[in-house]
Amino acid sequence: MAIPEKIYETNGAEETFEVGMRLAKEAKAGDIYCLDGDLGTGKTVFSQGFAAGLGIKEAVNSPTFTIVCEYEEGRLPLYHFDVYRIGSSDEMYDIGYEEYINGEGVCIILMYIESKSRKRWKKLATRNIFMDRVCVLLSGHHL
Repeated sequence: MAIPEKIYETNGAEETFEVGMRLAKEAKAGDIYCLDGDLGTGKTVFSQGFAAGLGIKEAVNSPTFTIVCEYEEGRLPLYHFDVYRIGSSDEMYDIGYEEYINGEGVCIILMYIESKSRKRWKKLATRNIFMDRVCVLLSGHHL
């Protein structure tokens, strides 16, 4: 079964932030948003807008070196993943991703179009691990 993707076209950081904020207002516990795009395309800006839409006031940055950042203060918890450094599905299990995706919050998962992590991520998706998700493709430069 093909995974449906939603593509949002924006023309800059402000519009990208607004799309994230709008989607967050509709988000419910258990939702998974996969953000796919090269470096500098607005994944973090989208995530910041999403967090703002949930009512999170804390600064939101890319979790590149921590793999996952947790934000608990909004109307729903936000679990912000960066899978760039994930080398295998075993590593996803090791960080306890199942607790996050089956928890009471919303997950945002950052991917990179031309990276090995995207290929690994697609393998996870084909195993029906993340079938119910929203995919957001970001392109261009929004830095």
